[in-house]
Amino acid sequence: MRKLLKIVVVLALIGLAVFWFVTRPSRVDPDALAGLSGDAAKGEQVFWAAGCAACHAAPKAEGEARLVLAGGMAFASPFGTFFAPNISPDPEHGIGGWSLEALVNAMKHGTGPNGAHYYPAFPYTSYARAELADIADLHAFLATLPASDAANTPHDVGFPFNIRRSLGGWKFLFSRPEWVMDVSGDELERGRYLVEALGHCGECHTPRNALGGLDYSRWLQGAATPDGKGKVPALTPDALTWSAVDIAAYLGTGFTPDFDSAGGHMADVVLNLANLPKSDLAAIAAYLKAMPAADG
Repeated sequence: MRKLLKIVVVLALIGLAVFWFVTRPSRVDPDALAGLSGDAAKGEQVFWAAGCAACHAAPKAEGEARLVLAGGMAFASPFGTFFAPNISPDPEHGIGGWSLEALVNAMKHGTGPNGAHYYPAFPYTSYARAELADIADLHAFLATLPASDAANTPHDVGFPFNIRRSLGGWKFLFSRPEWVMDVSGDELERGRYLVEALGHCGECHTPRNALGGLDYSRWLQGAATPDGKGKVPALTPDALTWSAVDIAAYLGTGFTPDFDSAGGHMADVVLNLANLPKSDLAAIAAYLKAMPAADG
């Protein structure tokens, strides 16, 4: 009996060690950031492409107020309700005290300055494909925005999803930083970067499994809204039959070829994309038109 008990204890310790190793927070190698100096002007383009204001502006903020990234927007999901945090330059309530390394760790690894895992409501599985130089530029631009002293609203997440360490296991299973679609050529590669990385289109337009991981086998084939009350449309060419010109025009204006207009969260996305050069919108459209059909 004593021998059996020892075996059980040893196996339990091994299991705990494996769990602790697999769920450890990842961080960027500081040497990878050597020599990077952010350009705020370039960072503004990254800001719009990444859609920061769409989630982190205060609810119902309009116009210049969308540049005050006070947070507070609620995102209901099957796992609880998440609230966008304050990412304004306020040093106490925002991220004003963050170094470039801290922002890279958050965006590419979903790891906070204190080493805690972020919930994947923050689309770091897409931002993981972002270039370090772009994050450095974004870091410089965010510092130029107005500060807000709005306190963060705690996420409303119950057990067992409130165990942050377990999110390391979620990342181990579902984080996929490599490109989803093989493309070649400058325009398609730019479009892929905007769709798969900065624009994080797959986070809403791709179905998720029972644990909230993206189903890459059904990339951009449409999904249920996080609250389960609606449907996010598919973007594959068999479903989105507009021409590339029509898609680019929609992304820049919000108007469909039938003169309908973007609604819901997509309206915020268009407000961001409208600030990008037309060549970027054309690149996104080219990527979407190059995708295989859902049954392809």
